[in-house]
Amino acid sequence: MFFVGIYLDNAATTRVDERVLEAMKPYFTKEFGNPSSLHGFGRAAHEVLEQSRTKIASKIGAHPFEIIFTSGGTESNNLAIKGIAYAQKDKGKHIITTRIEHPSILNPIRWLVKQGYDATYLDVDEYGLVSPDLVAHEIRKDTILVTVGHANNEVGTIQDIEDLGKICSEKKVAFHTDACQSFTKEKIDVTEQHLDLVTLNSHKIHGPKGVGALYVKMGTKIEAVEHGGGHEKRMRSGTENIPSIVGFATASEILGEKEIQYMKNLRDKLISEIQKNIVETKLNGHPTKRLCNNANISFKGVEGESLMLRLDAKGIACSTASACSSKNLEPSYVLTAMGMPVEDTHGALRMVVSHENTKDEITYVVGTLVEEVGKLRAISPIWRG
Repeated sequence: MFFVGIYLDNAATTRVDERVLEAMKPYFTKEFGNPSSLHGFGRAAHEVLEQSRTKIASKIGAHPFEIIFTSGGTESNNLAIKGIAYAQKDKGKHIITTRIEHPSILNPIRWLVKQGYDATYLDVDEYGLVSPDLVAHEIRKDTILVTVGHANNEVGTIQDIEDLGKICSEKKVAFHTDACQSFTKEKIDVTEQHLDLVTLNSHKIHGPKGVGALYVKMGTKIEAVEHGGGHEKRMRSGTENIPSIVGFATASEILGEKEIQYMKNLRDKLISEIQKNIVETKLNGHPTKRLCNNANISFKGVEGESLMLRLDAKGIACSTASACSSKNLEPSYVLTAMGMPVEDTHGALRMVVSHENTKDEITYVVGTLVEEVGKLRAISPIWRG
């Protein structure tokens, strides 16, 4: 069934841009060579692979040879965390992260803990920010990695990765940031921000699913976590997905200052109109240090999943948490880590715009929210109480 509606779940995935699709098409049929082959078809594929690598690298101030293509953010995060852990275990087995990281960060670390590694999970403040001083305080002689996401996928809070990177650089500890949500939306400069490893993703920026990249600073001691033919500088074996890599590189060039400002305006309109027209709402995450397209709002006395389903029936797509855990009925661990009472976490809705949304769509969404929140509160014993 094909469904047409207003899509506000762009932190989960985005629509593939028509320009991206057109760029990908030749590499499915006409230019289908394996980039490892030595004949003309292979050389042509290798050339476009390296062109794409250069495009991605230029977006973060990296050298092309520091970019490793992967199947997406989850694989990149696993490679960064496990690769450092394996390569530097002689130095130590201590890893630092925060309590609000994506599951593809937290779960590999939990797995390593079962293998004898030690992990420190840092608290965040009410806005989801981690203190650089706290990071510095927790670094030990046996610390081998600090991993803190650039922007949180649920609430959109942006961490000061430059301060964090500088601290890790001074203490000679590898610093990794998951930039899947922030790539092309926020400044990333691997030199200025002292970044050793950066996870990038395609399908959050109107590129295809199933492709991503890991930036690994030259000289970083890291090991591969899977082995095969030695592709991607022996760091990620497996024939490169050329059509998707081309699409990823093309997508990386879509968002400019004009599109980012447009999304900020839509986001601000959505937040302000909701707060003006619906009482007892709370913006979750930092009020200013947040992604240009993220609005995470709690509605007092309302169950978020019920509200989401009512919006869906009216043609509006959004979510109650990250897409990776939206089918989990447990309260958001991100919001609880930020100090929100459990009963309030269930009333949170994540609405994430793209440059493809319109002002008229935002007006319709707000009007529908006013109506549906009113209906749910009318039958809510919590609200009546």
